[in-house]
Amino acid sequence: MSSVPSVRLFDADAVAAALPFAGLVEALREAFAEGAEVPARHVHRIPDGAGQEITSLLMPAWTRLPAGHGADSGFYGVKIINVAPGNAARGLPGLHGSYLLFEASTGRPLALMDADVLTARRTAAASALAASYLARPDASRLLVLGAGRVAELLPAAMASVRPIHHVSIWARRPEAAATLAVRWQVAGFEAELVDDAELPTAVAGAHIVSTATLATEPLVQGAWLAPGSHLDLIGGFTPAMREADDNCFRGARLVVDTEEALAKAGDLLGPLSRGVFTPADVRATLAQLARGTLPGRTQEKQRTVFKSVGTALEDLAAARRVWALRSAA
Repeated sequence: MSSVPSVRLFDADAVAAALPFAGLVEALREAFAEGAEVPARHVHRIPDGAGQEITSLLMPAWTRLPAGHGADSGFYGVKIINVAPGNAARGLPGLHGSYLLFEASTGRPLALMDADVLTARRTAAASALAASYLARPDASRLLVLGAGRVAELLPAAMASVRPIHHVSIWARRPEAAATLAVRWQVAGFEAELVDDAELPTAVAGAHIVSTATLATEPLVQGAWLAPGSHLDLIGGFTPAMREADDNCFRGARLVVDTEEALAKAGDLLGPLSRGVFTPADVRATLAQLARGTLPGRTQEKQRTVFKSVGTALEDLAAARRVWALRSAA
């Protein structure tokens, strides 16, 4: 009887150690260029027995391979995110996530990974990938709006593609922003806090503005953005959420991670409904940039905007890299 290799387990620390940003950005670049099969996510609602529901999100993807590949070729992965609002009363986190990686040709399970860290790092890396095409080559000043898991990673991610040395941070909770500023200083960045009154000036002075919040009203006004700046919109991943006003898009070169952003992102749906821009005004997706079929920034003084909503292709690319580097984990 043949033995079946055991499933490898990668906890949060192991996933983070396997995904330094320089390598992860390049893994995403290759994945977008190659493409993958990414079905629509599945949403299931499960009664929790206490009058509430757990929302379970299943996000599958598998590698696209031409005919003739061997039986051991290809990967299939599924991210499962469970959102449980009732967990606050239980003293537990409201969100739990796992990533399952399989061998596509046989269905053999390969690994179980922490999806919280994987998602955060691939999200920040996707923004850095976009910045590698859209931000000016000399961009050195970054402004981060937000103080959550993804926001914390943005300076390191952006510094993997641009010479970032100065980072400003604004957040609704100043104490959380102060904590991140100290961490960034320890990591070697010049970091400073920005309050509400200083936000317009901070936006105007930034080469890259990255927003990673849960805002439902615009935080960034287009009138504040300097010529040649790059606006990176990470939050606003539902129709009810917004981080940028309409003027952020007027006269800017707009790129999205996938075409799905036009159906999901409140930052885009509002301006689209008001005729600020049309779908034809979206200049490229990340796949088109990665394949070189369409350009990113075309002028030094051009304002650029990147809007992401996330894709299971990024999860699969990150999980494949964790698996490839398993010997060093």
